[in-house]
This record gives sequence, structure tokens and C-alpha cells, in this order.
Amino acid sequence: MRRTPADERWCENVTVEFRNAGGSAVRSGTVLFGTHIIGALGVDWATIDSTQPLPAPIAAGTARTTTYRVCVDAWRVPLGMRVETQDVRAEHPS
Repeated sequence: MRRTPADERWCENVTVEFRNAGGSAVRSGTVLFGTHIIGALGVDWATIDSTQPLPAPIAAGTARTTTYRVCVDAWRVPLGMRVETQDVRAEHPS
């Protein structure tokens, strides 16, 4: 995972590589993000969860890299605070 700043302090661009090590294509799924609200002194004030669609299909034995714009509500990030998306997880239906 690679994070880069976005144009608003309550957003960032998160680049994730998804690798399908299984024997069949992944045709659908969800990416779950855990975005932390970090205060000016480095205190982690909250974690906000969000979801976006998995970049499907991903063929068996291949990888796919996608950049997501991950944002929280602007009011959650007062001046002097920032966001850090620290947790990323992919889920697909069985």
C-alpha cells in the first residue's frame, strides 16, 4: 500500500496491489479501508471505516494495482489534523 496526499486534508490517495493467488478469477468484491484521524501531536483520535469496489475481475495468478481516493467527512479533520489510511483489506463473496 502506498499513500499520497490529496488536495483536501480529509482525503488521500491510496494505491493498493491486489494479487489473486487462487485457481480461479475473482469477479467481485469489496475493499475495506480503515482511515485514522491523527491530531497535531500525533494522537490517533478515531478510525473511520469505508468501502469501495474491488477492481474485478482479477484473473487467477495475476495482480492488479488500483489507486483509490479515500475521504472522511471534512468536519472530522479540523485544521492541523490529518488522515492516514493504515488498514486495507479485500473481501470477496464465496
